[in-house]
Amino acid sequence: MAFGSFEQTDEIEANAEINMVPFIDVMLVLLIIFMITAPLMSHAVKVNLPQASSQPLAPVAKPIDIAMTESGELLLNGESTTFSELPARLTTFAKDTEVHLRADKTTPYEALAQVLSACAEAGLAKVGFVTELPK
Repeated sequence: MAFGSFEQTDEIEANAEINMVPFIDVMLVLLIIFMITAPLMSHAVKVNLPQASSQPLAPVAKPIDIAMTESGELLLNGESTTFSELPARLTTFAKDTEVHLRADKTTPYEALAQVLSACAEAGLAKVGFVTELPK
């Protein structure tokens, strides 16, 4: 890169090199601006969708409600059952049915594991634990 000198001469020499520093500075600033604004520019495209008549979706099956009380009693949809009967009774439900498991705070983990195992044997994969919101 050629720089001017402190010598006093009558002849001025032309600098034939291009100074790239301002160009690089501008490009870095633009890069930073685009990196910051790109995630904010997600916008929806308005589309005029056609209307079609179709059959309503099949109703979702009522979820299976399994409750375990503090005393160790097991309830399947409000009816009392035992751990040995549970796998056979769960096979009567469709495979895509949700299971809502309600258990007391003091319920032993072994009892919960037996219920989860019975659900797995019956092919019920959608198991959710029901809790209460803190007060």
